[in-house]
Amino acid sequence: MGEDPNDARPEHAPPKLDLNKPGPGDEPPADEPPAGSGETVMIRPARGGTPRDATPADAVPAPAPPRDATPADAVPVPAPPRDATPADAVPAEAAPSDAAPQDPAPPQATPTGSFRLPAPAPGAGGPAPWEAPPQNGGSTGTAASAAPAGSFGPADSSGSGFGPADSSGTSGSGFGPPPGGFGGGFGAGAGGPYGHGQAPAAAPGWAGAGTLPPPPSAPPGFGPGGGGGQGESRPLQAVAVGLLNLSCLGLGYVLLRQWIGAAVCWAATAALLLLALPADADGVPLGVLVGYGVVLLAAAADGARRGLRATLSAGAAARRLVLPLALVLLAVPAGGAVAYGSARDEAREEAFQQSLLARLATADALVKAREGVRFDLAESDYTTALDTYEKLAIDHPGSRAAKLVPERLDAYVTSVSKPYTDKKYCEAVDPLKHLRELPDTLDAKVLGDRADGFDEPLAQSLYECGAGELRREATKPAHEAFTELASTFPESVYVGQTEKLVGDGLRNAAAPLSDGSAPDPCGTTEEVRTQRSDVAALKGYDLSGPVGDAARAIQKGVFSCGTKQFRDEEYSDAVKTMDQYAKDYPKSPQTAHARTISIAAQIADHEPAAGKKLPPSTVPGGSRMPMVVSNDGKDSVELLYTGPVTGKITLKACGSCTNYGGIREAVDPDAKPCGGSSSKYPKATLQLPAGTYYFLQRRTGSLSSAGETKDSKAVIEPGYTYTNCLYVTSQF
Repeated sequence: MGEDPNDARPEHAPPKLDLNKPGPGDEPPADEPPAGSGETVMIRPARGGTPRDATPADAVPAPAPPRDATPADAVPVPAPPRDATPADAVPAEAAPSDAAPQDPAPPQATPTGSFRLPAPAPGAGGPAPWEAPPQNGGSTGTAASAAPAGSFGPADSSGSGFGPADSSGTSGSGFGPPPGGFGGGFGAGAGGPYGHGQAPAAAPGWAGAGTLPPPPSAPPGFGPGGGGGQGESRPLQAVAVGLLNLSCLGLGYVLLRQWIGAAVCWAATAALLLLALPADADGVPLGVLVGYGVVLLAAAADGARRGLRATLSAGAAARRLVLPLALVLLAVPAGGAVAYGSARDEAREEAFQQSLLARLATADALVKAREGVRFDLAESDYTTALDTYEKLAIDHPGSRAAKLVPERLDAYVTSVSKPYTDKKYCEAVDPLKHLRELPDTLDAKVLGDRADGFDEPLAQSLYECGAGELRREATKPAHEAFTELASTFPESVYVGQTEKLVGDGLRNAAAPLSDGSAPDPCGTTEEVRTQRSDVAALKGYDLSGPVGDAARAIQKGVFSCGTKQFRDEEYSDAVKTMDQYAKDYPKSPQTAHARTISIAAQIADHEPAAGKKLPPSTVPGGSRMPMVVSNDGKDSVELLYTGPVTGKITLKACGSCTNYGGIREAVDPDAKPCGGSSSKYPKATLQLPAGTYYFLQRRTGSLSSAGETKDSKAVIEPGYTYTNCLYVTSQF
């Protein structure tokens, strides 16, 4: 017989009796067969069920009946020894018996596959006082009860084997306890003071009544401590087991020793942890959570079902702690959910922070990539990066990215102003203007004072850029920089430096013209003239002194240019230069000389010999010989002359004069120019110093003679009077 669970033992077990020791008068009569010689069949309880001799935990020992309560018709049988065949022993082979057994009724099949013995003998009463009826729907196995106090003595000769006596008083055979029971109390009884007490008839449904125990009401549980609906219903225990399973650790199954169920819970929890950890921004998929919840609820429901009637191996004190512990352990999933939610929120926050940092890094990359690139090509990327910085700082002020914005703005300013740092002043102008205008486009709280202090660098850059362009003779961009400097920073010290730089530059450019040292007065004059015009156009500067000096130098340069052109036999250019000089500077003392050079250049253009010597700037002294010049032509005529003196005269047309040659010569072969009365010819008198003169007459009248020129040469000697007749010849 196996050991009963601890909670199935009564608090006060009856004293154990040694039934192997026969008492006085216990020897069986000589005509009786020895005890146990009849056929004995013991039925093994169903696997997992309550042992037949197990007493439920809540069984209350039945009160011992009075020793004289044994029914009168009960036949005492010898008490079996304590080491009698256990309940789960296989049927023993029946020994021969002298008693004539009754003809048993044929066995009847039962739902459990066993068979039913004959009905109990008439007169069998209700259950024995020591046999407690089944309680709370429990097992129908032998109920533990307190054995009645009976006499201890020899077995009655009316029965043999285990089982009640039949109605005829002969011994009966069957399944169940012997009629006399397995123990008795000490004291007087039916058999004498030390004889066996007479046991009453077995309770109906008991083996002693000739039937097998009924099948259990529900399938037995599995595993140690498993319940199968055989014990008392314990709702709080069921709740505790279910709650323990809800702790995600399968502790309810552990308490019931249901290792398979516990392993399923552990596997589900481990799978969830593998999927959930480490926590990320997306969290656990909804399907996984639903599946795990279903597993938990199923484990809780199954644990509650199994724990409802389970017999726990824990002691009473430990069992009282199960439900509170289950409630406390509910904090495990709850705390885990809270901790995971916090970790997931942290992961989401981290992911969000990383996204902001990624935006910041993208803006940084734009700034870095455009470093050193011309600003007009990089301006759009700079604007994009600046907009990103501003949005991060304003829209997410507490983020890690926002905390890095001030540092990035410093780097932005450094990157944009790098051309100024590298002293590339012309390239630095636009970036510095951009930085100086940041307060107009960027939030003041974000920008701070980073835009302050760019006035001086910008003014310096404008000045240095203009100065550099001047050194490269790029006057236009230089003056553009100077004009912007004066208009943007009129009080800057660089304005005064610009005045000095530009004025000195103009004076230096005009100096070769002023001192006549210019190797190319024509080219230098044009340069100085252009530079003077640009300088005069500068606003915001006082450059009147250098501009006036340049004008005077230009005047000298023009005259020098004309004379050089004459010497270089560039007579046409010399004519234009000197005519322009006379027109631009009519009050100049060199104007008269310029005119004479122009006349000499016109004559030299037809007679190169006239350009051998530049006409003198002064009139020579000494005597002069008159030369009367008459016009014997019907068109006006201009006479240019050069020699010791240079000049020109214009004679009116002679209305009555005709051309010579052709028809006139045929009609009047003796006709000579100016051969008529002198009064009819327009005339002029020249006073010429002695010397060689070159003449050029140029008709400006009718179409027939317009543009006709004729050069001539004359030598004027002292003491003579000269005449010069101007006429026109033609073929008609």
